[in-house]
Amino acid sequence: MKKQMFWARIISLIVVLSLLAACAPKPAAEAPAAEPYEIAVVVKITGIPWFNVVETGVVKAAKELGVNAYQTGPAQADPAAQVKIVEDLVAKGVDAIAVVPNDAKALEPVFQKAKEKGIIVITHESPDQVGTDYDFELIDNVKFGQHAWDQLVKYMGDSGEYAIFVGGLTVPLHNFWADTGIAYAQEKYPNLKLVTERIPCGEDQELARQKTLELIKAYPNLKGIVGFGSLGPIGAAQALKEKGLTDQIAVVGTVIPSQAAPYLADGSMKEGLLWNPADAGFGMVWLAKYLLDGNKVVDGLEIPGLGKATLDGTLIKLDAILDINKENAASLGF
Repeated sequence: MKKQMFWARIISLIVVLSLLAACAPKPAAEAPAAEPYEIAVVVKITGIPWFNVVETGVVKAAKELGVNAYQTGPAQADPAAQVKIVEDLVAKGVDAIAVVPNDAKALEPVFQKAKEKGIIVITHESPDQVGTDYDFELIDNVKFGQHAWDQLVKYMGDSGEYAIFVGGLTVPLHNFWADTGIAYAQEKYPNLKLVTERIPCGEDQELARQKTLELIKAYPNLKGIVGFGSLGPIGAAQALKEKGLTDQIAVVGTVIPSQAAPYLADGSMKEGLLWNPADAGFGMVWLAKYLLDGNKVVDGLEIPGLGKATLDGTLIKLDAILDINKENAASLGF
């Protein structure tokens, strides 16, 4: 009888302990790690040296900031193809899109769709862009456009015939620089003569070469070419070398230093101007993450490694104009 009571108590105790264990609060499950922000950088055209350098900055930012940032873009400088890529990213639901526009106007509708979905929109090289949260620039674009004409005059003199190359007639910043430079020249260098409307070269070295050969033939007194788009000045310099006119016609413009170095060395190109494209890639991604984290942009914002920015409406700009010449081109590192 005592044994039965003993085992009954043991069994009762086991039951009670089991019930208590069942009722005890379970340890909270660990919350799943938050997915990193997805930030897509859409450039004008992939596979050319300029945007290859931009991509190094995007990759650096992805690694340092812990975000899923990557670069994409059309195979040709095609506004419609670029719009389609942005549309696909909006449909995918990325967190932020940073775009270097081929055509600012063409992107406005898809930027509106992005904003409706709560996607951060940043642009670069498009200071008057409609539909962006912010346009990020590494330079003061007015100073940059004016400086290009100062470089031109430094080598061709302050009088004579010249021409302008742009990547495309819809590329926002190329045409802004051209407009700025033309207005500047009318005041400061009134004896300069623009021989024809600005010439689109589509970020295409061979096309720029062909257009330069046509210019030489049509305007035998041509003294200068200012080119925007990293391959325009290179193609122009190539044509001048072929025709033995490197001493007669001065070429200046935006170039990748490593690509321009041989042309600067032999004088077929006189001088270049730029900023570091890698800094543009890094800065766009950094700004996107900064906004996604809920931060506000203020005048004097410190961007790591780039310095303090000036805020003008939705335009964020630094002051990093870089002169490129035969002395420094090989040492700039890109």
